[in-house]
Amino acid sequence: MKNYLGERSFSADVAKRLGAALLKALQVSREIGSGRVGQNDGEIGEIGTTEQRHGDRGQNYKSSTSPKRRSAMKRELRDTVRRGPAGGPELPPEHQEKGGKRAAPKGEIKRLYLTVRGMSCAACVRRIENALRQTPGVVQASVNFAREKAVVDYIPGVVAPEELRSLIQGLGYEALVDEERPPEHEEEAPEADLRKLGRTLLFAATFTVPVVLGSFREFLPSIPAWLANPWLLLLLTTPVQFGAGWRFYLGAWSALKARSADMNVLIATGTSAAYLYSLLMTVVPGYFEARGMTPVIYYDTAAVIVTLILLGRYLEARAKRQTSAAIRKLMGLRPKMARVVRAGREVEIPVEQVVPGDLVVVRPGEKVPVDGVIVEGHSALDESMLTGESVPVEKGPGDEVIGATLNRTGTFRFRATKVGKETVLAQIIRLVEEAQASKPPIQRLADVVASYFVPAVLGIAVLTFLGWYFFGPVPSLLYALLNFVAVLIIACPCALGLATPTAVMVGTGKGAEYGILIKNGESLELAHKLDTIVLDKTGTLTKGKPVVTDVVARGAAERDLLFYAAAAEQGSEHPLGEAVVRYAREQAGLDLPSAEDFEAIPGRGVRALVAGKEVLVGTPELLEGRRVDLGDLKQEGEVLAEQGKTPMYVALDGVCVGLIGVADRLKPTSQRAIAALHQMGLETVMITGDHARSAAAIAREAGITRFRACVLPGDKAAEIKKLQEEGRIVGMVGDGINDAPALAQADVGIALGTGTDVAMASSDITLITGDLLGVVTAIQLSRRTIRTIKQNLFWAFIYNIIGIPVAAGVLYPFFEILLNPMIAALAMAFSSVSVVTNSLRLHSFRPRFPRLPEA
Repeated sequence: MKNYLGERSFSADVAKRLGAALLKALQVSREIGSGRVGQNDGEIGEIGTTEQRHGDRGQNYKSSTSPKRRSAMKRELRDTVRRGPAGGPELPPEHQEKGGKRAAPKGEIKRLYLTVRGMSCAACVRRIENALRQTPGVVQASVNFAREKAVVDYIPGVVAPEELRSLIQGLGYEALVDEERPPEHEEEAPEADLRKLGRTLLFAATFTVPVVLGSFREFLPSIPAWLANPWLLLLLTTPVQFGAGWRFYLGAWSALKARSADMNVLIATGTSAAYLYSLLMTVVPGYFEARGMTPVIYYDTAAVIVTLILLGRYLEARAKRQTSAAIRKLMGLRPKMARVVRAGREVEIPVEQVVPGDLVVVRPGEKVPVDGVIVEGHSALDESMLTGESVPVEKGPGDEVIGATLNRTGTFRFRATKVGKETVLAQIIRLVEEAQASKPPIQRLADVVASYFVPAVLGIAVLTFLGWYFFGPVPSLLYALLNFVAVLIIACPCALGLATPTAVMVGTGKGAEYGILIKNGESLELAHKLDTIVLDKTGTLTKGKPVVTDVVARGAAERDLLFYAAAAEQGSEHPLGEAVVRYAREQAGLDLPSAEDFEAIPGRGVRALVAGKEVLVGTPELLEGRRVDLGDLKQEGEVLAEQGKTPMYVALDGVCVGLIGVADRLKPTSQRAIAALHQMGLETVMITGDHARSAAAIAREAGITRFRACVLPGDKAAEIKKLQEEGRIVGMVGDGINDAPALAQADVGIALGTGTDVAMASSDITLITGDLLGVVTAIQLSRRTIRTIKQNLFWAFIYNIIGIPVAAGVLYPFFEILLNPMIAALAMAFSSVSVVTNSLRLHSFRPRFPRLPEA
């Protein structure tokens, strides 16, 4: 886990800038090249092909990536990689907003998080987003109804956070700027709001029950006659209408002041109509009797509607709280106290007071308070909260420990390296929160509908009233009023606003439980459309720690061969070179001198001077390119390659003296993951720099029938682009620096958390562990989440499509059926609850993996 989310001094700034530099270099190389720079002549291989091409040793970035994403969803990711994190590198000289209509000044883009309270439906979300996006200096704005969060990317110097907060408040909502993320008390405010809403509901119900009993005395003869007195019913209803229901009037007034309309307008208009009609019937009944109308009061309608809507919002708030259970669970993992060594003695302090460099003591059964490196002692740590792996991991001096993991056995001391917001757990929480606050493209339709929904409903309600008043049966005014109220009350943009964000919140939270960090809603949605998965070989399909399996010497002693080869490879960071150095030191017991004039040849190998001799270690192309005759060693190497091993040829002073066979074995779960992907209907393609024979052997063992062999590191992105040009939607799985351009080029980039920071900065999904089964889980979770969103949207739309016409009385001419406004209120209240409850079903998600046949 060394590189997971990284040292801030490297991964958050330097790593992302390096990733941006790689992408820029690729683009420049495309412009100056003739068609494509560094392209290789390899085709997609099948098992058993014999093409000999180039290796993937070293790091060559002369490849091409498309300067334009295949989809609009990828453009935002690309821009993020290029500009780095908030407050990071400068923007490009021209930053365009609003489709290029306005150029913002050069500078940094910062991200502002706000808690927005008082939103009643999706129309509120649309109104806030539009107002923010039209503000000069705002690059992008997204508001999440379910999380009550707004995320705004803005340019300092053009607009200030306080201005944005004031803008939202001017629209009638409460906005709190959240500079420190995540705040320790973030979950306290929703709890307080829920308790307050519960008290309001209890207050409303206390007055509503006697109103209902008095209104239905003809069905309940035991109810005393005085309870049916209109003046008493007026007295009981007024606290409900203007006490418990005051929030609807405040919301409606704020919306109307902003020349908009939301759910509060519908509720306030509908209940007020029923209340005022009843009030007139109570105060001046003779006026109506003189005109042949029997006074009929509907206090019960007004009171019950307010109470039922409050009940619906209370249940909705409770259900929404469950959708953020993943965040609360992660926050709950953080220890409260830490035991540190100060002035030579152990003292217990709040974990917030631990600073980098502190010596921290952890005893058996305690949680590791912060991230650090063990300096003394050994133990087994349960890291299941982070990796999902239940088997404890043995740790000793020099090993890293992660905050919130559980110490199982021995006592140890470690030096704190990351505290507070820099710990792995804090950054996981931040990533999950950002993903939950984002919107997938599927939400766009609901947002557009919501922006027109309330005005359209008001129009339909007015037409309903006029139609019943002029053409309805006697008493036409009463029919017109009741149907007018029913249309207003049954309409529910709340369900539209909750359909997508609640599912995204539960889905991304469930992913975090399985060690899958999904960057945003776009990635979650696009993952379910993937039809091709491209997998890097080294470190992705394989363990990434190759070992020396064969040493074949010709014209030199075996120890001498190892001595020169390992000494030359000391300057290389390639896993194959590291395997040779490790073998020479640990197995052969050699003391290796420093090499001189070291040179890494990308995709070929290395050259160096060792003890006065020129040493070449690498591919046949490297040696033959320097006119070194391989002799019968070439056939020896081909035999090793057919066994899935990588042959590394060694030459001293222009004479080939032997070769070293190195093998990187498959991870234990790779075969099962590939079988699962195939079972799900996805095609898998392995991409590697190995020779075709070695690639074929590994592919055959993994169960992959299609591969690209001999691909230079810089050409991986170009290979992804080729597949995309075939019309495929491609997911790329990788873990190395040279995978970063390919991860950015792919429709969905999936990085292994055991890999490099640049790879993870360029990816859409990060697997905290290196287990490929996480790819299967991520895609299955994406499919399940999108299916849930579609179900939610279907019911939200169909509910309104059917409910509004029924409330308007469309069934009356045929069946003499009208919808009671109280029934409409009950249906509206539970429509939102049903959508959230359906999203909560994602908590039952479990990945499915096929069983492999016995060998």
